[in-house]
Amino acid sequence: MTNPRKPFRLNVGFIVHEEVGYSHRFPLEYPHAVLGDDLTLDEFTCLIVIDRTQQGLLVQGEFSGETTLECVRCLKEFRQTLHGEWTELYAFTQKSVSELGLLMPEDGHIDFAPVLREYALLEVPIKALCKPDCKGLCIECGQDLNVRDCGHNQQADDSPFSVLKKLL
Repeated sequence: MTNPRKPFRLNVGFIVHEEVGYSHRFPLEYPHAVLGDDLTLDEFTCLIVIDRTQQGLLVQGEFSGETTLECVRCLKEFRQTLHGEWTELYAFTQKSVSELGLLMPEDGHIDFAPVLREYALLEVPIKALCKPDCKGLCIECGQDLNVRDCGHNQQADDSPFSVLKKLL
């Protein structure tokens, strides 16, 4: 059903010829899903439900998978589960196009990789932490404070006059 080189490109042309209200489910499972050069999801599962409407194909999707991120405090890599949902309309005519401008392709195949990538990137935390109480690195020597305490004062002085204290 799917092309191994383009696993997210699905043939949905048959749904166009069905009656309004027809629905079809596409379950996808891959041990390793590549969604671009910088995003891969392991243990990837996805369910895409496509409903035939008067204006076009209403696509609802839900996915989950694990990716590797880097902690912003201690700089160690860790595994993070991403889970997301989306709803998009692939319109039959330019008149019915939504704000994203998605049109039903003439060949009846839709590649969902760009949509999945976009919504997966939205699920990546801006401030990725390996654990909520991560202590990070020492600001003086770079020691990982989760492993051991180096004894340095960890309070950073953000004052522009802090340099003058060294002169006293």
